[in-house]
Amino acid sequence: MDRFLSAALLGSMAVLTVIPAHGQQIPNPQPDMKSAFANADFSPLPALPKGKSTILGGQIRSLDPVLDQFTLRIFGERPMKILFDERTQVYRNGVRIPLHELRPEEHVSVQTALEGSNVFAISIHMLSDLPQGETQGHILGYNPASGELTVGSSLTRDPIRLVVRPATQVVRVGQSAFTSQSAGQADLVAGALVNVRFDADEKGRAVADRVTVLARPGSDFAFSGKLSSLDMHSGILVILDPRDQKSYQISFNPGRLPISGSVHPGDQVRVTATYDGVRYTAIELVQNQQSQP
Repeated sequence: MDRFLSAALLGSMAVLTVIPAHGQQIPNPQPDMKSAFANADFSPLPALPKGKSTILGGQIRSLDPVLDQFTLRIFGERPMKILFDERTQVYRNGVRIPLHELRPEEHVSVQTALEGSNVFAISIHMLSDLPQGETQGHILGYNPASGELTVGSSLTRDPIRLVVRPATQVVRVGQSAFTSQSAGQADLVAGALVNVRFDADEKGRAVADRVTVLARPGSDFAFSGKLSSLDMHSGILVILDPRDQKSYQISFNPGRLPISGSVHPGDQVRVTATYDGVRYTAIELVQNQQSQP
């Protein structure tokens, strides 16, 4: 936490004096101290990251209180470096504790968010029992025989490997056309977009407790809302759907899906798209009404 003490250290340097010769008056250092502290930067801490947060479960390793960082050994993947500071809230079994009581080797559940290119700890929950975790990403592979599920997460470079047991819940959420179809482990195919909640077993393996399928390759989805952006060159449009207040990036082929010149950002549109395991691709675009003033 040295970066928050630098201003105070600079101010303290102003009190150093030299022993005076006989008859010389010792200068009053008080004005220099006032000046140093008046010029010091005591601005408040920046706001917490506002991006999507992810919960990671694991064990703290290599805690460095000087650089404000620790390494988290995450169940199911490689260790990850996580930053923290005075904004981070720390709890032990649900009770708020001071930041300096954070200890290595603790089993923790960490709520994280990206701050620039770094992973930042918004809150750290130290637990007596092995922690739970949650991750979202695309399925890279699933082996029904062994139950191993591999998920690629945008938060980590390395894939997360989890164990899916016969009792693991697999459910669909989202639009009615998608959720009306029965869900099950047959949905665990490469490219499926999922949210996985998991526990750590006694062997340190990540065992999936619930898999929520958000999209499955080959499924159609309908998006209605304001056209936020339209790039004819790259074939990308973004629509803000008021039903969930989320923005969706949708690809389109200008040759196969001619878009009239009357369609502009700000217009209300309805887009039918197919999810192919990587992206949503528009197959129909209809303008609902003229853009709002």
